[in-house]
Amino acid sequence: MERVDVAIVGGGPAGTSAAERAASHGAETVLFEQGVPREDRDALGPDSTDAAGILDYWIDIMDFDYREIPDDVIHRELEATEFIGPSSALELTTTGIDASYPKFGYTFHRTRMDDWLHERATDAGAEIRIGTSVTDLETNLRASSPKGPTHTLTLSSGDQLEAQYVVLADGPQRRVTIDALDQFTPPGRSISNHLSPPEANHIAYQEYREFPPELFEEFDDRLKFWWGYIPGETAYPWVFPNDGTVARVGLTMPIGMRLEDVDNPSSYVLLEPDDETLPSGSEYITRLLEREYGDEYDVETDIPIAEDRGKSKGTETYPISSTRPIDSPVGANIAVAGGAMGATSAFHEGGYHVAVRTGKIAGRLAATDSLEHYNELWKRAIGDEILRNVAFADIVEDYEPDDWDRAFDVVTDMQADGADDVLLSKRYSAGLDAMKILAGYKKRKYRYRNGNYVQFVEDQYLY
Repeated sequence: MERVDVAIVGGGPAGTSAAERAASHGAETVLFEQGVPREDRDALGPDSTDAAGILDYWIDIMDFDYREIPDDVIHRELEATEFIGPSSALELTTTGIDASYPKFGYTFHRTRMDDWLHERATDAGAEIRIGTSVTDLETNLRASSPKGPTHTLTLSSGDQLEAQYVVLADGPQRRVTIDALDQFTPPGRSISNHLSPPEANHIAYQEYREFPPELFEEFDDRLKFWWGYIPGETAYPWVFPNDGTVARVGLTMPIGMRLEDVDNPSSYVLLEPDDETLPSGSEYITRLLEREYGDEYDVETDIPIAEDRGKSKGTETYPISSTRPIDSPVGANIAVAGGAMGATSAFHEGGYHVAVRTGKIAGRLAATDSLEHYNELWKRAIGDEILRNVAFADIVEDYEPDDWDRAFDVVTDMQADGADDVLLSKRYSAGLDAMKILAGYKKRKYRYRNGNYVQFVEDQYLY
């Protein structure tokens, strides 16, 4: 049987970052990626789907010098983001967090970024096997290895491989992660209770659209989000500018939500009185574009889908983790990274940055026989980001359209009052509503302090 030091399941940003770190620290490393076809990639590769935007401080979370990221990865440098409610709007020109990158952020070519991470891993000495997936993982807790438990991976080819350490980075779908971790969970405490994709994820849909040049100029240096336009917790459409005059127009929403689950459906801009079910993602996008630009443009003719992009003729559907993270069973020599562990978030449209960083930490520790420190170190690296995300997600959990308008008005007042970091500021002079938002934010952050945002902790595993 083939044997390696570190086996990695999944070739997205977490997996390839883990492979690069493990190989660069001298470990014999192999990564398995089942591979999917894309219109913008000649060969099989990872499922390179998300809105593909990076904020300034996210680059520091990834532990990259922004100058090392290839120029052809970057689409647009950003100056701002716009949040649009049914009746109010808000522009932010700063994240309010110190960062080395000099702009607000950038949009990027997700496929090229993933391929660059693959090149880094290969250059470091990792072996990447695209087109080979892992179908089963069994752990031998009583292995004779001086380094503790070992693992047998069964591959789609039928072959098997033994590894000393495993990094699970199979994304929000968690095809291998859930069964692999359930080897160590108490009866009735399956990891699927916490990370089952239909319950723990949102679904996202996006289209690559070619805009008229004069229209594209309206958002060529900014992200746009529409809040309170569609129902569902952290459900919203967006526009992200890409190369040329192409933009990604998409949305995220809870999986399995039904129209009968919606309170006050008439209050949502993109729902119509004769709807018998919630619209599909493509219908939502058509309605958004018609509402925003239909007075001056024929949407399907003037803003067509760019069919040479994405997974399928200019469109793509993909899951986004929308839950809180779990610890890894490091006592079994397993680390879980990125979307597979629930570290990414639908609140900020995925989480490429936390996937990269957790992958880097897992790969380095696995290669240096120090994986027992993983749960401590990933919290130190991304804990503040997770804390912000879960606190904000809690605050807006039950927001309806009027709540978004009210919140945007409050933040606008706070900006006028001189609070640059409007979401984290301690300035209360913008009024009672501002005090309520800030107090609610502080209360939720206090609830989740000291890693209490973790929903399945390390000592709950049984070895």
